[in-house]
Amino acid sequence: MPTVPGRVSLKATPENAAFACIFALAVAATLLPLPPAMVERFYSGWIYPPLQRVMTTVSNVVPFALFDALIIAGPILWLVLLVRDLRRQRRWPRTLGRWALRTAAAVATLYLVFLGAWGLNYRRVPLEQKLPYDATAVTAAGARETAQLAASRLNALYAAAHAALPDDVSLDATLAPAFARATRELGARGTTVPARPKRTMLDPYFRRAGVAGMTDPFFLETLLDGDLLPVERAFVIAHEWSHLAGFADEGEANFAGWLTCMRAGVPAQYSGWLFLFSELVNGLPRRDRAAIVVRLDAGPRADLRAIAERLARDIRPAVAATGWRVYDQYLKANRVAAGAASYAQVVRLVLGTRIGLTAPEGTSQAR
Repeated sequence: MPTVPGRVSLKATPENAAFACIFALAVAATLLPLPPAMVERFYSGWIYPPLQRVMTTVSNVVPFALFDALIIAGPILWLVLLVRDLRRQRRWPRTLGRWALRTAAAVATLYLVFLGAWGLNYRRVPLEQKLPYDATAVTAAGARETAQLAASRLNALYAAAHAALPDDVSLDATLAPAFARATRELGARGTTVPARPKRTMLDPYFRRAGVAGMTDPFFLETLLDGDLLPVERAFVIAHEWSHLAGFADEGEANFAGWLTCMRAGVPAQYSGWLFLFSELVNGLPRRDRAAIVVRLDAGPRADLRAIAERLARDIRPAVAATGWRVYDQYLKANRVAAGAASYAQVVRLVLGTRIGLTAPEGTSQAR
């Protein structure tokens, strides 16, 4: 059949057929429902844990963020291939059409790799359905009581936490064993390899958008904002490690990260309580909030003020608002109905399960 001049013709070549299959698989993976119990058993239980151990072990050996290499090398490679095709063929419409098809296939391939390497964890059984969870305990009174407990713990832990705070929280010898213990309590399958916290070339964006850390879903790395305060780092590292353990939902990762801190040494406990205190207080009415904040001693109050000053100094409202809108849509596209609001669901898990509010036997606590 003759080709109409000026119209792009996509022939039925093996390459085009492969592109069509990849695109069809990506669409099917997006739209077809997968029972959470099936994802929990086969992917999160059998496939993902050994994959995580291999990928994170390999990425830990590399001193730089492999994710940075990906986002640099990918576009460069694509431009090189485009220039090569344009030089080989003078028919630009056909070449550009073929390049567009390749781009769509590459995006579809990245999406399939994302799902296989980590993303299917979004579709697992929610923690609320796996833990002893009492929805009736999630009340304003329960939040006030727990906020008062958090203020008390911060006051008690402050001096010892600052005296023992390591220069690099990732070197805290108690954090990795506490992470293993906490994830076992929450039903994680197998052993999760903790990732070496790394800086990233995305650091300027992290600061301006208010992003404390990120889990690389392709190489299963932990990437941190380099401007975090020492009192923040333990919780942020534990949160990102929780993603590596398969807790993709942000609220669940917050809960697992906080529980990790509760099972670790004093500096990590203090970091975890700082996080939870802010989450609890921000959800209370203004009158209750003021009554609880005054319970804090000068030390914890100064740390919270320093965190607020760091955020005020770093964050650019327009960048943060755009970034969080995009992330909200990303979460909803991955079937997290609450979107970015899922971060705050840690309060529901803490109140509804009561796990971590009392120290288990053998756990170090400041008195």
